[in-house]
Amino acid sequence: MTESSDALRNFAQKQLKKKQDFRTYMWVYAAVVALTSGVWFITSPSAPYWPIWVVLGMGIAAIFVGLDAYGRLGGKPITDEQIDAEVERLRRKG
Repeated sequence: MTESSDALRNFAQKQLKKKQDFRTYMWVYAAVVALTSGVWFITSPSAPYWPIWVVLGMGIAAIFVGLDAYGRLGGKPITDEQIDAEVERLRRKG
């Protein structure tokens, strides 16, 4: 394998790990929401729904973890062509 294909393979492995971690996070998120909602329902169903803070906090985190896992935050590998283009740009500039 070449250095470029090794780097691409490592990047792909990291992305798969992020996706796996995101799925795990979503299961934990669902469990925590169910648990806190259950505690709220059993202890004080007439009180305001305080687990909303858990839902919102973990939900915002889930958005960013998901965007990172599925490549929407710019986490793409740098290609040899991009490196060559940047080197050429720097040569012309200098």
